[in-house]
Amino acid sequence: MAIRGTGIVKGLGVTLRTMGAKKVTLKYPDVPIEMPDRFRGIQYFEPDKCIVCNQCARICPTDCITLTGKPNPDPEKKGKVIDTFDLNFEICILCDLCTEVCPTEAIVMTNNFELAAYSRDDLFKDRDWLYGNNRNIREDNNNIGAPQRGGAK
Repeated sequence: MAIRGTGIVKGLGVTLRTMGAKKVTLKYPDVPIEMPDRFRGIQYFEPDKCIVCNQCARICPTDCITLTGKPNPDPEKKGKVIDTFDLNFEICILCDLCTEVCPTEAIVMTNNFELAAYSRDDLFKDRDWLYGNNRNIREDNNNIGAPQRGGAK
């Protein structure tokens, strides 16, 4: 048989304990939030490094990357140059797969996460917007926990 009023006493005990605890409120818009090292934020794209290999578009599980290239205008050089690179953040799940397969590290993740928009059309970003997203780029992007380049020794 339970004693009457024990629930109220337990509830008041929890309330009194939390009243003296340290506050955890963040001053978010005024003070930026420090994200962890492996946080996957909005991508940064460097068009000059892209060799139009299409690996990023092929590995994307949501097909949110559109990449097209054209032949190099310089007849002395082989390969393609990038024509368009579009990313649809409406369906992008920020899985980091596109950055892992990029052989030239043209796509890298940043710690930026603010993508709020009033229209879905604003969530389609092109290569110029992604190139301008150059704040808070992860310093060690593709090698976190991976072996160093050059194979095993």
